[in-house]
Amino acid sequence: MKRCVTAVLILLLGCFAVATSAEDLICRYCLESQAGLVRGVELEGAHHYAPDREVDVLHIRIDVTPDFAQRTVSGTTSITATPIAKPVDLICLDAKDLKVTEVRCDQVAITDFVSTREDLKILLAEPIDPGTNFTLHIDHEAQPTAGLYFRTPEMGYPESDTHIWTQGETHESRHWYPCFDYPNERSSSEIICHVPKEMTVLSNGIRIGEEVDDEGLKAVHWFHEKPHANYLICLVAGHLDHLQKKHRDIPLGFYTQPTLSAYAENSFRDTAEIMAFYEQEIGVLFPWPKYDQVTILDFTAGGMENTTLTTLTSNTIFDAATENIHSTRSLDAHEMAHQWFGDYVTCKDWSHLWLNEGFATYYTHLYEGHKFGRDAMLYGLYRDATNRVLTQKNDKKPIVYNGYKTAGEQFDYRSYPKGSWVLHMLRCQLGPDLYRQCIKTYLQKHALSSVVSDDLRQVIEQESGRSMDRFFDQWVYHPRHPDLKVSYQWMPKQRLAKMTVKQTQEVDDDVLLYQFPTKLRFIVDGKTIDHEIEVKETEEDFYVALEAQPSIVRFDPDYTVLAEVTFDKSDALLKAQLENQDDMIGRLLACQLLADRKTDESVKLLETALNQDPFYGVRVTAARSLEKHDSDAAYEVLHESWKSQQDARVRIAVVERITNRFSDDTPQRIAEILEIEKNPAIQATAIRALGRFHGETSRDVITRYLDTPSFNNELAAAAISAMSQQNDSSYKPLLLDALKQQESKFSSRGFGRGLETLGHVGSLLDEKDDVREFLIRYVNHPNTSVRTAAFSALGTLGDPQAISVLEAFSGSGNERVARAAEQAIGKLRESKPTAPKEVIELRKEMAKMKTESEKIREEIRELQDQVKAAGASPHSATPKE
Repeated sequence: MKRCVTAVLILLLGCFAVATSAEDLICRYCLESQAGLVRGVELEGAHHYAPDREVDVLHIRIDVTPDFAQRTVSGTTSITATPIAKPVDLICLDAKDLKVTEVRCDQVAITDFVSTREDLKILLAEPIDPGTNFTLHIDHEAQPTAGLYFRTPEMGYPESDTHIWTQGETHESRHWYPCFDYPNERSSSEIICHVPKEMTVLSNGIRIGEEVDDEGLKAVHWFHEKPHANYLICLVAGHLDHLQKKHRDIPLGFYTQPTLSAYAENSFRDTAEIMAFYEQEIGVLFPWPKYDQVTILDFTAGGMENTTLTTLTSNTIFDAATENIHSTRSLDAHEMAHQWFGDYVTCKDWSHLWLNEGFATYYTHLYEGHKFGRDAMLYGLYRDATNRVLTQKNDKKPIVYNGYKTAGEQFDYRSYPKGSWVLHMLRCQLGPDLYRQCIKTYLQKHALSSVVSDDLRQVIEQESGRSMDRFFDQWVYHPRHPDLKVSYQWMPKQRLAKMTVKQTQEVDDDVLLYQFPTKLRFIVDGKTIDHEIEVKETEEDFYVALEAQPSIVRFDPDYTVLAEVTFDKSDALLKAQLENQDDMIGRLLACQLLADRKTDESVKLLETALNQDPFYGVRVTAARSLEKHDSDAAYEVLHESWKSQQDARVRIAVVERITNRFSDDTPQRIAEILEIEKNPAIQATAIRALGRFHGETSRDVITRYLDTPSFNNELAAAAISAMSQQNDSSYKPLLLDALKQQESKFSSRGFGRGLETLGHVGSLLDEKDDVREFLIRYVNHPNTSVRTAAFSALGTLGDPQAISVLEAFSGSGNERVARAAEQAIGKLRESKPTAPKEVIELRKEMAKMKTESEKIREEIRELQDQVKAAGASPHSATPKE
């Protein structure tokens, strides 16, 4: 409905848009809008492509001053560009909710400009010819709800940690400065930021100046000379502590909030080694002059690979007491890889996002293999496949897909782990050396430019001589993966091993019948026999002549194919496979199959794997398989094992299995774990498990850890989680007091979960007033995650008196806030109906219509503003509301 009304209004405006140049500006905007060509627009059900580039942006200069108290930003953005193919007199920039006060151009006069909530259109007095550079200067200010984020004391953050940070991907930069906000445009960049003298300012490139300005603020000047995509422009400013290292002549800076700086060294200890490995593996030296990393409080993601300046969630900082359970290594490696894949070369549009994220994910696995051996790399690929890709059986979207509603939908398993697996399969088929040559050529050929998937295919064909059409067609341009049922039969008379491979996925117009190379492996009397095969039929048999019956039979032993493989085997084959120290994936798969064999022999085999296997991932899998046995013998093996497990990753897996069991002796075992275990991450696991067990013992432990200090209040958060499971209203005063007294010790996410638990506990009470009043304190909290948690808690509380409060936020301009408020209202009306069902449904429809009506009114007001700016009468161009 919204698009239909908008189209009608645009057509009406178009009828009046004649004669003057200002009116011509509006008319051309109408035509662009009707065609769906307005920059940055993403329509439901549409196919999305990179927008046309009428001009080539050469340089962006952003000079801004943030106001930390008001949480606003103001300044001037200067854009230098040149027309590409034809003269240009109308410039359209993305500018979301920016107040533009003045526009100037160095080369020609500005006839007019129109600033809407979505964009800025600038009409030049005369066209500028291709090859002629021009510079626009735009004065603007904003109170951004995205793109640029404040972290201040008024928002509940420590004053010592005050800072701002920006996030450009996918289309957020437009919220704090006008720009061409799409990845197919690249330019050099420059940022000048004015802040109090004691603050630090970070941005892309190199710092070229710092001085005190006329306002008494420190103006810090950063310049990045190599062209990069607009979404990679970054600004961070505030109170930051600093560590410094170096790789070759590349400075490596690490910045954290002062309250976290004591732990910062834990998180950045691998950075120099990661960079050295990538330069060797990729064959292209780090392409930028420096590399900084900075932690961000309540970051919207895990990390963001801004060119030369990666922003990271503060959750990446960890206490060394957790041993190897918490690590920044993978995040560090992922974002570092982006400096080549995503920054040096950038996907042209979001349908090719895997060229950014798939590479970053795969090279993280390659670094794990470099640091800890090939088994570590394969285990990462195995977890990605089994936990994130092979579970998506019903998804019909391929990796390259432009039918998304919003660009954010592309940031899923297809671009990350599946894209990584595509690269792994390529590396396996080409061999490591040829693969490296192809990737090096790909980067060198497309350096500092935008790429699509076919650019990679062409380079591989050029370097290898192989046709890659089938490979890219089935793995990149079509959805899903093969499901394979494999069976084995020994034929003693013929001395043949018969292997049958059947593709069981449903083949249709979307899902193909796959064709791929792999191998079969047999071990006969200690000798390994490999047999290369090509799988290409729905079902096919492969025969291999052997001197004797094999003790081990493996399909795809080198783990080179992304597929769901079902291969049942005899106990004897599994036992031998589990004992093969040269085949980690084989041992892991054997542990998985033994989970469903509820025999004493299986328990003994898994016990051996749990306590003796050299690779931690196999030991973790053995623990999980023992839990699936759900027998006293299996749980006794687990209980006897946890104390002796030196690797904390295995120990926490064993503790999870022990504490998951609901039995009479589990609370005692939890108490024993908490008495002996010193690792806070493992302690937290045990505490959370107490939520399933009622009684004074559990209550005493939960109460004790609610007030036990720990990094990030991890133990208190675990106690609150246990409270939530116990469904015991008597916890209310303890929890309420903890939230009042310890608010500053929790992360905003942890405090929000505390509010949600309070809402749940309060819902069990008849008298809810004090809980409701406490939660209402946070509905206007400046931290969005805390606000939305308060809304959710009020919805769970079940007190209808909160509805009137929540309704005040259901029409909020902040989509996340409005959605949370509406969901809470819905829960309250469903749980405590105060009117017949028909009335409730009617109210829902009226609320929906109210929201749509407000959006339509806003669009009408915007169109009125445009007409006014063009000098026409708003009454003649706009229908009555």
